[in-house]
Amino acid sequence: MNLSGISVAILVEQQYQEMEVWYPHYRLLEAGVRSVFVGPEAGKSYPSKLGYPAKAEMSIDQARAEDFDGVILPGGFAPDFLRRNPRMIHFTQAMADQGKVLAAICHGPWMLCSTNALKGKKATCFFAIKDDVINAGANYVDAEVVRDGQVITSRKPDDLPAFMKTFMAALAEAKR
Repeated sequence: MNLSGISVAILVEQQYQEMEVWYPHYRLLEAGVRSVFVGPEAGKSYPSKLGYPAKAEMSIDQARAEDFDGVILPGGFAPDFLRRNPRMIHFTQAMADQGKVLAAICHGPWMLCSTNALKGKKATCFFAIKDDVINAGANYVDAEVVRDGQVITSRKPDDLPAFMKTFMAALAEAKR
């Protein structure tokens, strides 16, 4: 699938789940997508749960929703840190408001819980945050991937193939 000309932000913070950052990043690069790690500070490395660094290429203060077609919200414990930053929440909400493709896996939907993006949508997540997703207004579904309009969610790293296939198809539709 050729998705050249598309830009995706991958939000990074400490204690992210390795596969939920790197698998999407490399799949997107293979498809010709500009995949950008966006973190609190540009140039800073954020360690994964196992210590593997992801260096932010852009700070959240530099990131503008208008410059991206989609965003990936990885899991691990990173979303707990991401949602403490009002700029991260504002960026994610702006992406939702502009109809951009929002993809959250595992604990990633925690970021969507801090916006209004889940209200009235079908969504899934890691089982431990199911109540948070429901309380944010979503109709919880236990499935490897759930797409409701621009919102794509998955439960865990094992779901990454279906997650990325669905995300990339949504990006291709949005490009048309």
